[in-house]
Amino acid sequence: MEPVASDNSKMYDEIIDVICKEGMVDREKLTPDATIESLDLKSIDIVMILTAIEEKFDVYIPMDGSFQEAKTVQDLIDALADHIKKEKK
Repeated sequence: MEPVASDNSKMYDEIIDVICKEGMVDREKLTPDATIESLDLKSIDIVMILTAIEEKFDVYIPMDGSFQEAKTVQDLIDALADHIKKEKK
């Protein structure tokens, strides 16, 4: 069985992949301290990202969750990863 840190790293990479694809953002711009605003992600982009995350990880993500409060890429990834882990228990 893989260590938890490795699982987290894999999940984070997969979440970043989804953000890149659905938000049409270059991966090098997705630094942990980059703001959602600086990436020019609109509400529809966030909805597309969250929908793709739901499909990829087979979880339900409420559109009014802590994801809406995320200001940075790190905030968003942390919120998504925490939610996915809770749903998968």
